[in-house]
Amino acid sequence: MTLDDRAGRFRFLVRDRDTKFTAAFDAVLVAEAIQVLTTPVRPPRANAYAERWVGTVWREVLDRMLIVGCRQLRVVLAEYADHYNGHRPHRALADAATQPGSTDPRMRLLVS
Repeated sequence: MTLDDRAGRFRFLVRDRDTKFTAAFDAVLVAEAIQVLTTPVRPPRANAYAERWVGTVWREVLDRMLIVGCRQLRVVLAEYADHYNGHRPHRALADAATQPGSTDPRMRLLVS
């Protein structure tokens, strides 16, 4: 499955205001009917869910492994996402793991 196959599933992209996101980057997304939403200037918690996920991945995975390529990174992140979504304890669930097939959007983080 390629990005072309999956692009229709996405309606929004939330991104920060980093200069690496050029107008050409946004134009590609707009051409695929994906609306680009930027976070406010200097927001302390505008994208808290993403920041929490990134911090957790850094602390629990990337600080403990040496990633040598894109393929390895994808495999490691997919395996960790499965662990995070189905096996890892969550404070919001009284330290219980989510159940496989859970539909709670707060507990389902996807890595593609």
